[in-house]
Amino acid sequence: MIDPEAIVDNEFLRQFEFTQDEQLATIEYSQQDRKIFLTKLTIPEAIASDEFEYEFIKVILDRIKENESLSVMPTHPSIVKFIRKNRLYKSMLPVGVRI
Repeated sequence: MIDPEAIVDNEFLRQFEFTQDEQLATIEYSQQDRKIFLTKLTIPEAIASDEFEYEFIKVILDRIKENESLSVMPTHPSIVKFIRKNRLYKSMLPVGVRI
């Protein structure tokens, strides 16, 4: 299980980062007005698994959800797939956007 406190928001590189076993997993983002675009998910092969990917995306979306003024625009296929399967996060999409 991923500790949410262990995820770093590297604002300089515009990515959320999590290190496990010296491997760096990232979700890159771009922020415009009140939207955050989740553009790229990178998980090193050494720590990659469906469970890790699910948990990593979930923790990131939960963190973004804390900022109620932001809506999420997922552009990476794995993140789109996650939101499709988890209806709870569909409310984070901008008005009029369906995936």
